[in-house]
Amino acid sequence: MAGVASGLALATTLMAMQVADSMSTRACPYHSPAEVTMANQEHGFLGIRYVFHDGVAEIDSVLPGTPAERFSLQPGDHVISIDGDVVDSASELQEKIYGARAGSIPTLVIERNGAERTIRPTLMAWPAITY
Repeated sequence: MAGVASGLALATTLMAMQVADSMSTRACPYHSPAEVTMANQEHGFLGIRYVFHDGVAEIDSVLPGTPAERFSLQPGDHVISIDGDVVDSASELQEKIYGARAGSIPTLVIERNGAERTIRPTLMAWPAITY
């Protein structure tokens, strides 16, 4: 009987090790790292999230590794105009950036704390995230 019990203990231990190994982050699809690729050259990407209120496009956040980060845009900055056209709505801002091709260099007027500055970022391709 002792031999059977020890055999069952060994089998249980081996099964537990196999299950634990199969659930490691290397093998688990829920923990696979995301890969960001530049998928769509047809659309420009600046790398900001924004809200439009009181007639102003205000930057809510800046995504890392984007043209917006390279030009030190910050939450709270206002996008006043793009290529000389005043930004009057959220759809206009989206149309001007998303509607431009990757590699385009628009002229943006940004207002921060009452001071305006002009920047000319090179838009990157719209990213696609794959898992």
